[in-house]
Amino acid sequence: MPANPTAAELLATVEASPRAVGAHDRTAWVDLFAGNGSVEDPVGSRPHVGRAAIERFYDTFIGPNGIAFDVANDVVCGTTVFRDLTIATTMSTGVTLHVPMHLRYDLAEVEGTLKIVALRAHWELAGMIGQLLGSGVGGLVAGAKLGPQLIGNQGIGGALGFMQGLRGVGAAGRRAAGSLLDAVGRGEVPAMRSALAPVPRLGWGTDGVMSLEDFTTRAKGLRWSKPIAGGRTVTATVDTRDGRGVAQLDFTDRGTRVESVRIFV
Repeated sequence: MPANPTAAELLATVEASPRAVGAHDRTAWVDLFAGNGSVEDPVGSRPHVGRAAIERFYDTFIGPNGIAFDVANDVVCGTTVFRDLTIATTMSTGVTLHVPMHLRYDLAEVEGTLKIVALRAHWELAGMIGQLLGSGVGGLVAGAKLGPQLIGNQGIGGALGFMQGLRGVGAAGRRAAGSLLDAVGRGEVPAMRSALAPVPRLGWGTDGVMSLEDFTTRAKGLRWSKPIAGGRTVTATVDTRDGRGVAQLDFTDRGTRVESVRIFV
């Protein structure tokens, strides 16, 4: 594998993930990750780090279910691939949940092979639980089965770590992110300053950190949709002059202002 992998090579590694999931091939899926790789699913929950933890994640959330990936767009940015998609998860009781998602894969070469260093799944746990509880008896039974399964594979600590995905900026963060992206698209620097932390990190593609003025010029005309709040992060699908991509906005610890904005295109 060359030191600078092509977009096609990065996408081929990423595409191997849903293929292994669809085949229920646990070994093939886990082998896609670096030895110290991590899975944060959903973002805001406690990450699963290392092979043994990733195997337990598979046994809890992937193995018992049927999972189908409906990918709307892939964005390759450096060695990161952001997938804009909806995942349909069919649980053992036959209930199917449709979850809007942005999946971020960070990849690196490990001993000549591309591996996933970090997988971050941006989706809203509260919304998924709402779907499950609103699915009638089948949903209630599936939820009742998931609890013991979660504790059995992850332990009490792991179950509590998963439920941390309910915490974060939530609906208020989605609104704040939307207002900021509206201001970005209109080129309204004062409105952007009021929403940003005093020294924000602003990035576009692989260009690295840039000034607010340069970022505003680059992003003029941006339009956004599909905001997803997970932990202290909101992601959104964006349409820009450089094409369709994904915006990632990270909030401060207090969750009141945005400390980092990066547009992956």
